[in-house]
Amino acid sequence: MTGIEVRNLTKEYGTRRAVDDLTFDVLPGRVTGFLGPNGAGKSTTMRLVLGLDRPASGSATLGGRRYSTFREPLRHVGALLDAQAAHGSRTGRDHLLTLAVSNRIPRGRVDEVLAETGLASVARRRVRTYSLGMRQRLGIAAALLGDPEVVLLDEPSNGLDPEGIVWIRALLRRLAGEGRTVLVSSHLMNETASFADHLVVLGRGRLLADTPMREFIDARVRPRVRVSTTDPVALGRALAPHGHHAVEHDDGHWTVDHARVDDIGRLTSAAGVPVLELATEEGTLEQAYFDLTTTETEFTARPQEA
Repeated sequence: MTGIEVRNLTKEYGTRRAVDDLTFDVLPGRVTGFLGPNGAGKSTTMRLVLGLDRPASGSATLGGRRYSTFREPLRHVGALLDAQAAHGSRTGRDHLLTLAVSNRIPRGRVDEVLAETGLASVARRRVRTYSLGMRQRLGIAAALLGDPEVVLLDEPSNGLDPEGIVWIRALLRRLAGEGRTVLVSSHLMNETASFADHLVVLGRGRLLADTPMREFIDARVRPRVRVSTTDPVALGRALAPHGHHAVEHDDGHWTVDHARVDDIGRLTSAAGVPVLELATEEGTLEQAYFDLTTTETEFTARPQEA
């Protein structure tokens, strides 16, 4: 299967360096989440991979080939960068037929992707009547049209309703399970955590992380244990001799940082502390992401005053 290879990629717009000596691989058989603050260079990088921009230096290839060398690119690479790209006066079906004919894709494939993306019932309506979510589905249908080995999607969940979000998760997992290369850019951390296996994180055009998602989280978020008890004094007494400190939260539960749930369980049991709840609080992708990118955000709002 074909992967994406980015090597020492640099792109400048005037005096601004949008992509700065970037190197990473996107491998087949997994969903790679492409993360970073606004202005980090994600969209520019995807445009460079697709030959829509020229780099100042470096390269972006697909299986060792530049996108421009594919005679029928939709058979190899499917992409959604802009849900508004389809001409509003065309029907959804005609938009896909135009793409199919130009890439020698069988016409029957158009009806297949319309059904797969849930657009069969509105296929003969003009695109200008589509909602944002329907346009997103049409863009995804176009990306899948050539049954490509590589799929790049920029904010595919944008505008989708809850049913659509569940559908896109399953679609991404299926594509990766079939051995395809899947790169998904998103600002939605919880959503990315639901489908990504691997993360590539950018900040101000530079590579900040290229790692499996679980490793990314565990390396940046302190493990902690959640405890609920009717006797917090006894809890504190049981933990203190062993170097642990319980922190109280507004809803009445306590957390113990840098601790394992089985260790806290043994200590509280030995001390006879009444425990109503004992659980590991795993770090979230959102927590780890903000820990890494706080100093790399180009556009920030001032904190709100209480």
